[in-house]
Amino acid sequence: MITRNLLIAAASLAVTVGAAHAADVDASAAEALLKKSGCFKCHAVDKKKDGPSFKETAGKYKGKADGVDKVTKHVTTNPKIKVDGVEETHDALKTKDAKEVRNAVDWILSR
Repeated sequence: MITRNLLIAAASLAVTVGAAHAADVDASAAEALLKKSGCFKCHAVDKKKDGPSFKETAGKYKGKADGVDKVTKHVTTNPKIKVDGVEETHDALKTKDAKEVRNAVDWILSR
């Protein structure tokens, strides 16, 4: 009984912390940075374009221990990607501000 109650309490805390963290995202600032950086040319929130949707990316990385780090690395390091079988350099976000990058990554992962 105690174990069950502890599990319920832990699950409730995880949901509460996740919801509070999602509420901390400045959606307008994230969307403005993504637009300025040209992200919406290849990505959409909920449908595939040349790149995966942000919803697909969130589904792949949200809640994983290294999810934030992997998405952050992808949007800041100009990795090589394949688009229609052709290798291209993925553009980085047009900011060096760590808070702006984290906000954009949190926005992507909240989709």
